[in-house]
Amino acid sequence: MAASKKKCPLATGLEGIAPLVRTVEEIPEPITTVIKGNIPSWINGSFLRNGPGRFEFGKDNFNHWFDGMALMHRFYIHDSEVTYSSRFLRSDSYVRNSEKDRIVVCEFGTMAMPDPCKNFFSQFLSRFKIPKATDNASVNFVKYKGDYYVSTETNYMRRVDPQSLETKEKVQLFPAKPSPNPDDTGPVVRRFFYNIIRVPPPEKVEGEDKADFSGAQVLCSIPASDSRKPSYYHSFAMSENYVVFIEQPIKLDLLKVMLFRIQGKSFDKVMTWEPQHDTIFHVVDRHTGEQSKVKYSAPPMFTLHQINAYEDKGFLVMDMCCGDDGEVIGDFTLENLRRAPGEEMDKFYNSMCRNLPRRYVLPLTVTDDTPSDQNLVTLPFCQATAVKTGCGEVLCTHEELYDEELFQYGGLEFPQINYAHYNARPYRYYYACGFGHLFSDSLLKMDLETKKLKAWRHPGLFPSEPVFVPAPNATEEDDGVVMSVIITPRTEKSTFLLVLDAKTFTELGRAEVPVNIPFGTHGVFNEMH
Repeated sequence: MAASKKKCPLATGLEGIAPLVRTVEEIPEPITTVIKGNIPSWINGSFLRNGPGRFEFGKDNFNHWFDGMALMHRFYIHDSEVTYSSRFLRSDSYVRNSEKDRIVVCEFGTMAMPDPCKNFFSQFLSRFKIPKATDNASVNFVKYKGDYYVSTETNYMRRVDPQSLETKEKVQLFPAKPSPNPDDTGPVVRRFFYNIIRVPPPEKVEGEDKADFSGAQVLCSIPASDSRKPSYYHSFAMSENYVVFIEQPIKLDLLKVMLFRIQGKSFDKVMTWEPQHDTIFHVVDRHTGEQSKVKYSAPPMFTLHQINAYEDKGFLVMDMCCGDDGEVIGDFTLENLRRAPGEEMDKFYNSMCRNLPRRYVLPLTVTDDTPSDQNLVTLPFCQATAVKTGCGEVLCTHEELYDEELFQYGGLEFPQINYAHYNARPYRYYYACGFGHLFSDSLLKMDLETKKLKAWRHPGLFPSEPVFVPAPNATEEDDGVVMSVIITPRTEKSTFLLVLDAKTFTELGRAEVPVNIPFGTHGVFNEMH
């Protein structure tokens, strides 16, 4: 059993969360909210969030939480007042599904069935086509060259208007494709690569209203360690001078893709957790694209989100949320999330591993002359180790970034920092969601110096990923506010935007909005001047 699973107390009597994964209506025109307490007057901008919002078309239902159609949310904050609006992303997937009133585009956990209007032979042949990647960008908002885009885990993004939430053009970043063996005298060997893409700073012409990825280029192509089974990844770590791609043992068995397509099985079934393989840290110079010749590895683990990464005295310090069991991604089916409260829900939750914060430290000055079989990490504050083995590989073991109090909150995920001022720099605080349920049921402020935490937790309330907004003229790292959208399965249309004082982690105010919002993924604050 995973260590994190053994340490966390077993849950009993968990409530049902089915109302948090049901289809809602969009609200394109901003509506007012009711303010309780005080929203600081210096906050001026939009809190933008993304996530699934529609889970069926006609009689067809999606199977996995990731599959729901992207619904974008905007909380506009100005002069201590807040308005709310939302819009479905008009992706090709959304438009085609809407036109046919059924699911016609494959998603992560849902395979689109052949068109019933086609004859039997056409339906049969369609099983042998590899489905196109979806552009249902329900994961996050990202900013490139001053423009906002919504993104997902395929190579498609959509530009959006951050004020009206209007959908604009689709952008494809470098088609993902395998590279055949250039030696055409032998059999074709397909190699898969992880491409790191660099987008240069903006040189946008005023008045232009179009996506601008001019100058974008592949910084580095990292060959998959197993050419037949590339690893699943959600994000990577980046410090001032390095990109670290984390190749974890969640594998995509590409030979199964076609077989599963014929059998009508979905993409999530192609992913396998293979803990017989180590985790590999690929270190790339973010200025030159040169890949380190040193192979850094760690025991098998699973990670979705990094907290921060920075360089210190010849070492690369990487903090991230990790689990010991990568089976978890496929488990977030809508059937599981809609389980009955009590015993059914408890059993499923208690079977899952908890993600916990860890620190890995990579020595950047390893050479052939570096001694083997001794800890190379000499940072005084650090308990992580890195040992060069006899074959020249550097084996890393992590430091735990918490004390036992965190187990009472079920571990943590969705980490955020004071990104504007401490990204890729030494830092002390980060903010996250505690997971005492399948969806987050607390907000946490973590102190890396003391490993102590502050918490905001109220029964029946489920917060979104916290986002830190620094105060103007801030002098300390935690001068500012933390914002989160709070939803509940207990009462209809009882959503509110919560604003916490980041220093004390106590409530300053809330903006109540009479809408239902499904549990979402990521968000950003778009400051307006």
